[in-house]
Amino acid sequence: MFTKRIADYIAAGRLLAADVPVIVALSGGADSVALLCVLRELGYALHAVHCNFHLRGAESDRDEAFVRDLCERLLVPLSVEHFQTEAYAREHKLSIEMAARELRYEAFERIRRECGAGEIAVAHHRDDSVETLLLNLIRGTGINGLKGIRPRNGHVVRPLLAVSRREIERYLQERGQDYVTDSTNLHDDFTRNKIRLHLLPLMEQLNPSVREGLAATAERLADVAVLYNKVMAEEQQRVAERLPDGGIRIRQAALCASEAPKSLLYELLSPYGFRPAQLEAIYASATSVPGRRFRSLTHEVVVDRDCWLLYPLTEGEWGCLEIASAEGSVPLPDGMGRVSWSMIPGGADVDIPRGREFACLDADKLTFPLTLRRVARGDWFIPFGMKGKKLLSDYMTDRKFPLNRKERQWLLWDGDRVAWVVGERIDNRFRVDEHTRKILRLHYEGV
Repeated sequence: MFTKRIADYIAAGRLLAADVPVIVALSGGADSVALLCVLRELGYALHAVHCNFHLRGAESDRDEAFVRDLCERLLVPLSVEHFQTEAYAREHKLSIEMAARELRYEAFERIRRECGAGEIAVAHHRDDSVETLLLNLIRGTGINGLKGIRPRNGHVVRPLLAVSRREIERYLQERGQDYVTDSTNLHDDFTRNKIRLHLLPLMEQLNPSVREGLAATAERLADVAVLYNKVMAEEQQRVAERLPDGGIRIRQAALCASEAPKSLLYELLSPYGFRPAQLEAIYASATSVPGRRFRSLTHEVVVDRDCWLLYPLTEGEWGCLEIASAEGSVPLPDGMGRVSWSMIPGGADVDIPRGREFACLDADKLTFPLTLRRVARGDWFIPFGMKGKKLLSDYMTDRKFPLNRKERQWLLWDGDRVAWVVGERIDNRFRVDEHTRKILRLHYEGV
C-alpha cells in the first residue's frame, strides 16, 4: 500500500522518469532511508549522496558509517561529501542552517550532473509540509507562504509528500529496516521542533485528522496561488518600473488605485525583507512628506513626491545576521564590534551578568532564528522594567546618542519584536524570571 501510494504520487506529478538515474539525499534518518528503499523497490536506478557536516561530533561519524553500510548492503552507489560547515558559515556570514543548506544542495547538483541523473529526490513528507504551513502562519505570511512544501522545485523532487511520518515509520518497521536518529530533532529548542513536539499534538486533541486537513488546505491554496500570482505579476508591471540605476520606482497613485493595494505592496516589497509592520508604515507614507526612509536587512525604500523608490543597500550598510544555533559569534559590519551568545540553564542560582554589554533573555519566550539588523524609523520596544512602548529614536535621544551612532545602532529581533537594543537594554517581554528554564546569554564586544 505504501509503495503504491508513492508510485501513484510520482506518476501523478510526473516527478521521475523511469529510465533516468535519480540522486537520493541520504542522511540516514527514517525519512531518507524510507525514500531510498521505496525508490529501489520501484526499480529506479539510484545514486545516494550523504553529507557529513561535522556538526555533531561522533554522531555525525555514526551517521556516515550507517549510510555506508546500508548502501553496501542494498548495492546502491554512494557519494559522501565532507564539509567544514562552521568555517563556511563564518566566511560567508551565514547561519549554520543556511550554510548547511547551501553546501548540500550545491553538492547534490554537482553530483547530479556528474552522474547524468535527472532529478534529486529529497525526503520531505506530509508532516514537514504541514509544519512549514504553520511556521509561516505563525511568523506572518502571504498566500504563497501557506502552500506548504511543493513536490517539485527545479530538479529537486519530493516523492514522500503523499505520506506521513507515522506511515514512514510503519513501512520501515514492517521491512525490519533500521535507521539513525538525529538527537537535535528530539529537543524543542527551535520553533519547528516546538510545532512538531507540542503544537501539532495539541491540535490533534481537537481534531485527530488535523494533519490531513492542513495538507489538503495547502494543496487547495497552491492552486489558488497560481491565479493570485498571475494577477499580482500583471499588477506589479502596471505600478512598478525598473530604473536605469538599478532601483525600482513604485507609483503611489497607481498602487493605491488597485483593488488590493496592501497585498500588492506586500508582494512587491516582502521579497526584499520588509516586515509586515514596516509595510503598513510604508503604505501610510503615501500621504506623508517626501524623504522618509525604511530599511530592511538588504534594501531601503525612500518616499518621493509621488512614488516609493526601492534601492539595495551597499555591503557596508547592511548585515543579514542570524542567531539560529545554541552557541556562536558574529562580527557586525563596519567594524561595529561582535555579538557572541550561548545557551545556559535557568534557575534561582544562575549568575546574571551586569552591564550594558550583556543581555540575558528567556529562551522559551524567543522564536528562532533571531535576526540582527540596524535600527529603522518607527522601531520601538518595551524597555526592561517598563510596561509601555518607547520609540528607539526617543530612547536614543534620551540617552544622548550622537547622530552617527543613532544610524548605526544594532537591534536583536525576535520576528517583528525587538528583543535587545545591542549594548544597551533588553525588551521587558523577554526578561528572565522565576519560571525561566533556559537563558540565551549574549555579549556585545564594542569598538
